[in-house]
Amino acid sequence: MSQLFGYSIERKKKGLKAVGPSFVTKDTDDAAQPIVAGGYFGQYVDLGDAANKASDVDLIGRYREMSLHPEVDQAIGDIVNEAIAGDLDDHPVDVELSNLQASESVKKRIREEFNNVLSLLNFDQKAYDIFRRWYIDGRLFYHKMINPDNPQEGMTELRYIDPRKIKKVIEYDKPKDRVSPADPEVNTLVPKSVEYFIYSPKGLRGYENRGIKIAPDAICFVHSGQLDMQRNYVLSHLHKAIKATNQLRMIEDSLVIYRMSRAPERRIFYIDVGNLPKQKAEQYLREVMSRYRNKLVYNADTGEIRDDKKFMSMLEDFWLPRREGGRGTEISTLPGGQNLGELEDIKYFQKKLYRALNVPESRLESDSSFNVGRSAEITRDEVKFQKFIARLRKKFSDLFNDLLKTQLVLKGVVTLEEWDEISEHIQYDFVADNYFSELKEQEIMNERMALVAQMDPFAGKYFSLEYMRRQILRQTDEEFNEIQNQMDTEIQEGKLVDPVEMQKLEVAQMEMSLMPPEPDPAEAGISPADYKKGDI
Repeated sequence: MSQLFGYSIERKKKGLKAVGPSFVTKDTDDAAQPIVAGGYFGQYVDLGDAANKASDVDLIGRYREMSLHPEVDQAIGDIVNEAIAGDLDDHPVDVELSNLQASESVKKRIREEFNNVLSLLNFDQKAYDIFRRWYIDGRLFYHKMINPDNPQEGMTELRYIDPRKIKKVIEYDKPKDRVSPADPEVNTLVPKSVEYFIYSPKGLRGYENRGIKIAPDAICFVHSGQLDMQRNYVLSHLHKAIKATNQLRMIEDSLVIYRMSRAPERRIFYIDVGNLPKQKAEQYLREVMSRYRNKLVYNADTGEIRDDKKFMSMLEDFWLPRREGGRGTEISTLPGGQNLGELEDIKYFQKKLYRALNVPESRLESDSSFNVGRSAEITRDEVKFQKFIARLRKKFSDLFNDLLKTQLVLKGVVTLEEWDEISEHIQYDFVADNYFSELKEQEIMNERMALVAQMDPFAGKYFSLEYMRRQILRQTDEEFNEIQNQMDTEIQEGKLVDPVEMQKLEVAQMEMSLMPPEPDPAEAGISPADYKKGDI
């Protein structure tokens, strides 16, 4: 299969940068599987790990099974809710082009195509599901469909691909004219390679040799960025929590079994068998047991308790025969287990699971409140959690980067060379929780205004007004100029009083208050007529 199924975006051959030879393979962070061209395909592609016999398919299945655990599902919900926020009137994410050095027409086209990408993903309605799927599986695949007759229209549809059915492969050419093992031109230089994806509708497992080769430009591939030590497959953020989840699940099942087995009081039945022979005595004892006992069995898979007399369990009462000459039939009671209310081990493994998922332990408590705003009230775990969410958003933005690149190149807005230059300056702004952001901004502004009020008496003596506005209020150049122009306009319109005139008025009032009052002529014994003449 020499032809790839899909399309490829080629660079212009003119103006390519000269790249010298290298003796190492180009580092890839997408966990592509290296194979050697030629021969039987299946004997070269091993999608399994020889150490733990875990393939990508097995890992994804394990991650999805973990997500069904209540504590893990709650932690994933907290992570996704923090990463994807947005009101009904807002997009969950928007493109930020303030750092991009380009014309306004190009920026307008980039914003339009970004909106088209969000529309193709149906991101406004499915943002939560898309991010949750990417976080659990650790990878995300989309097939970028275009019209072959008119590629300038851009992408027409994006179809989700199950990550268990697709794999990225790098195929290397095996040199045939090997002269000697010491030949530097053969051993030190890396042979040419071809990248493509393998898709199998039935899924890729083990030494799979059946699949469709797809060009890399036709597939949008976004992974978690977590790779194993051998860098041969992608790991999910849930990978480090596998052990903690299994430990919590086992300790919970064992706790339930222990509670059900040790909580009830068990009885000891001493059955008087008289002078019956051994066989008859055993038969008689079994008849009595089957007549009076009830058999409760706990099912760890469903959490149900059912009556089943075919299985033995810890709830079984004791039936002991007693010969003639004893005290006859007797029933005694064994007390139930003690200290059944201790849950310290459960709480420990729950906190361990949350630490493995980078979620603050305080979110386990249902009655715990989260104070926002003041730095003294925000815990260090919450700050670390916000930084973790920022890293997730940054890595998830590769999805928009890839789709936007394809859309702009196909429509001729930019070339591949231009995209390499502008892609570093394109940022994606995720909408934060409005309530949280509003409270935090209000508290920060209150602290700044309180500091400005304390520094106001020293304005003009130790600090300038511009310094207070820039350093204390943290106003940027754009905000500073905009606010200054607005104040000048409002002063001219009469909405505000000029601070300079206000200061002059205050100084005049202060000087008048400091002047001594004029004496009353009547109190000084001076005739008012003489006072008016100016003799006094």
